[in-house]
Amino acid sequence: MPEADASAAEQVATPPAKTFIWGLGRRKTAVARVRIRPGSGKFEINKRQVDEYFLRDSDRLAIRAPLEVAKAAGQWDIFVNLHGGGMTGQAGAVSLGLARALVKATPDVEVPFRNNGLLTRDARKVERKKPGRKKARKSFQFSKR
Repeated sequence: MPEADASAAEQVATPPAKTFIWGLGRRKTAVARVRIRPGSGKFEINKRQVDEYFLRDSDRLAIRAPLEVAKAAGQWDIFVNLHGGGMTGQAGAVSLGLARALVKATPDVEVPFRNNGLLTRDARKVERKKPGRKKARKSFQFSKR
């Protein structure tokens, strides 16, 4: 029996190329479900190439930041299902999801990710509009008389 447990632990430690490692990322109202597997560096978002999906360089840099910190560019095939939010929120969600998936795959990158703030969930969201006000905090013009 102990031999079977040891072989099961070895299989979990090194995932085969056919299985995926999942990571979930959220930012504002965007949700990214990231799947990674060892491969040649393919990066798809909603079945489109990453450079076709994100047109701004700042968004492209944000989503590739976990790969740069882990020095793993070109070693993983990355597939992302992404919905909700705008482009900046979606880029933040992909970055967080990718970082979480990479930590599951290679736990030794967790400390550099934490030091660079890549595993921190940004909880800021749009504040809701309150009744009796124009927007969330702005009120109507006050008139004394």
